[in-house]
Parts: sequence; structure tokens; C-alpha cells
Amino acid sequence: MGCSKEKCTYECSHEVQQMTCVAKGAKHGPASIPEEGKWVKATQITDISGLTHGVGWCAPQQGACKLTLNVKKGIIEEALIETIGCSGMTHSAAMAAEVLSGKTILEALNSDLVCDAINTAMRELFLQIVYGRTQTAFSDGGLPIGAGMEDLGKGLRSQIGTMYSTNTKGVRYLEMAEGYVLEIGLDKNDEVIGYKFVHLGKMMEAIKKGVPHKEAFEKNVSSYGRFDEAVKKIDPRKE
Repeated sequence: MGCSKEKCTYECSHEVQQMTCVAKGAKHGPASIPEEGKWVKATQITDISGLTHGVGWCAPQQGACKLTLNVKKGIIEEALIETIGCSGMTHSAAMAAEVLSGKTILEALNSDLVCDAINTAMRELFLQIVYGRTQTAFSDGGLPIGAGMEDLGKGLRSQIGTMYSTNTKGVRYLEMAEGYVLEIGLDKNDEVIGYKFVHLGKMMEAIKKGVPHKEAFEKNVSSYGRFDEAVKKIDPRKE
């Protein structure tokens, strides 16, 4: 790159204007980053592609967000927002989902995504994506739009684990990836050996298709572990 002998392109101080022009010798471009099976020297936002996940948290740390973005040529083509811990975050996620799709990742980074946790997740994902640390860094062509939905289980529900315990009364399993826990099974020593659950996603799908509520519920109840061997079964929310 040559040195401009003309006046400064931008406003320059008098001292800079009087300086001798020294040509730039080194021509170092950006380091290549892995992107969807290619090595890319990114100089523009449109050079960036990849699918990745990340988490964010709000300032008082009372809630968290898991964000999944599928970026093609700098544009967010798919966004999945999952929040936990704060009731207001669910409404924030609804608004942020509308905001994110169609924006460049730079626009999204500088957008108000309503909730601190979602903004923080966007910041963390931006860093991962522009540094080539995506889940699809070495996947040829990346993943199609719709891949983000694969993070969800049957019935398109977030996979949630909710457990509660006290030193006095012990542990209570409330929700697993499999579903809403109905009962936990205890052995003769009062230790948990299994649980019974209903898969809410599958149950709601059945109800939407016209299956009677009771039948839909019963058909989607299952158990895990040695629940059938339990000597005592308790409702974790009431007992």
C-alpha cells in the first residue's frame, strides 16, 4: 500500500500533515478461520458463515439464555432462543426472535435484544462465529436452515432439567429431558432408583390431533431406571 502524498483523507493535525510519507511494506492479511469446511480470510461481515450455540446471563444472574444462530454470508437466517429462570425473559425472547432473523451479526450485536441475558448470549456467539469457533467450522457447506430446531425434542420443547433438594428431606426430580416427572421411586433405603414421567411434547401433539386428553396422557407416560422395583413411590411436588 502506497503512502498518500495528497492531503489527509480525514482531518489530521498540523503535525501529521507535515510528516514525511513512509510506504507500507508488510502486506499481512487476516489469518484464515475455519468456516463450513473452508478456510476463509474474513474482511467483511458477508465473509462469515456458521452455526453455533452459546449461553448468556443477566447482570443480577437470575436468568440465563441459550442462543442458537445459523449464519449464512453474515446474515442470521435462523435463530433459536431458549430462556430459563425469569418469567419476563420468555416475553423478551419472543421479541428478540423477531429482531434477530434477517440481521447481519454486526447489526444483531448492536441491537437491543430486550433482555440482558439474550444480549450477552449474542455477544458470546458473535465472538465464536467471527473467530471460526462454530460447531460447523469443519462441516462442508455447514448445516441447512432448520438445523437449529434439532436442538429441541419431540413436540419442539426445550430439553430442561429441574431438580430440587433440601438437606432435611433430600432430592426431588421435577423435570428431565424425557419429560415432566410424575413420581420418583425409592428403594428400601429411601434412595431414588427411578422415576415415572409424561412426555409433554408428545402428549400435546396427540391432543392436537384429536386424541382424548386422558388417553393422550396415558399413552405418553413412561418410566426410567428401576422404577418398577421401587418399594415406595412419591409425588415429588407434594410428598
